[in-house]
Amino acid sequence: MPPTDANRTPLADNAGPHPWRRYVAIGDSFTEGIGDPVPGTADHRGWADRVAEVLSGQVDDFSYANLAVRGKLIGQIVADQIEPALALKPDLVTFSAGGNDVIRPGSDPDAVAEIFEDAVVRLSSGGATVVVFTGIDTNFTPVFRGIRGKVAIYNENIRAIAEKYDCIVADQWALKEVQDMRFFDDDRLHYNALGHHEVARMVLRTLNVPNDLQPMQPDPIPARTWREARAVDLVWAREYLVPWVLRRVRHQSSGDRITAKRPEALPIVTLAPGPQHGRVPGKGPDASIPPGEKV
Repeated sequence: MPPTDANRTPLADNAGPHPWRRYVAIGDSFTEGIGDPVPGTADHRGWADRVAEVLSGQVDDFSYANLAVRGKLIGQIVADQIEPALALKPDLVTFSAGGNDVIRPGSDPDAVAEIFEDAVVRLSSGGATVVVFTGIDTNFTPVFRGIRGKVAIYNENIRAIAEKYDCIVADQWALKEVQDMRFFDDDRLHYNALGHHEVARMVLRTLNVPNDLQPMQPDPIPARTWREARAVDLVWAREYLVPWVLRRVRHQSSGDRITAKRPEALPIVTLAPGPQHGRVPGKGPDASIPPGEKV
């Protein structure tokens, strides 16, 4: 498939129903679905589950595995997930890794990209369609604005690797819709249900798969005084930032003792509930989305 222009790899060229029957997702918390909990359970849904649900609904004999584990660095993902993924013999792989490395002080995005490229070589060896992800533009968030340059460098490396090995690029950097803290969980790091929904829509567009997922409208930002806003920041620092720093100091990870949520490629049996907050355009300003409603 020739590139559509000099700056990005092409969208998938699907003349009819999509060609994939065996999808494997690998990566870290982004792909595991952290920030998008399934109500009443300890499970998380996320964009990959949403994409798999759409793909499964359009063809017969579709199966899906998700090997992603929260908190993993790219070296750990490569060591623990690449071979199990290849053993499942996928024809579609989504690979997002390196974000946890890039956000760490002193990390080198070029060195991280070298590990990423080696993984892409292995993932491409079986002939599967490989989808890779750019990182989000962090300019909108004060917490990560300072690493925007590192993310941009890493993204350019990802694009070059994708061009070299004929991967498809799912471009988070260009996904302006989610550059809004209302699409993020309370930890200010992971997408919430709305964010995962928008990423799923972007991935499906990139794969050129028709779907009926509609854009979501987040609730208005609540009005807060300066004092109230600082109080919210202090709560965030105590509940999320300090534990993150302590894990770094102790060389711990949120993924320690966590295993993949879907290690085998299995059929999609039931649909998980949809986003639990936000609005569907056209349903009125107070129309919340009931659990399980298809959007």
